[in-house]
Amino acid sequence: MKNQMTIYTSILLDENTNYSLQELSDLCNQSTKLIREMIDEGMIAPTGSSPGQWRFGLREIHRVQTAQRLIRDLKVNLAGAALALDLLEELEELRRQVSGKW
Repeated sequence: MKNQMTIYTSILLDENTNYSLQELSDLCNQSTKLIREMIDEGMIAPTGSSPGQWRFGLREIHRVQTAQRLIRDLKVNLAGAALALDLLEELEELRRQVSGKW
């Protein structure tokens, strides 16, 4: 029987740090072209007035990673992933509200 080794890597992100377009692309292992398409689709919203000044926070990183899984696993397109992301966030907000009332 062969021994198999699984190596996991992780990156610790600071919630107060914002990342450039290239950094977001690197962190999410995604092309800047697809990230720009996600911006055009309204899935993520950078701060800053131009691509060279765009900055992204943890919310955008999370949304890009979730969208990647939706696209890969469920074979949805960007519009479908955008809708699913909005619904998932709304569900999470409702859960927070309900748990706070109990």
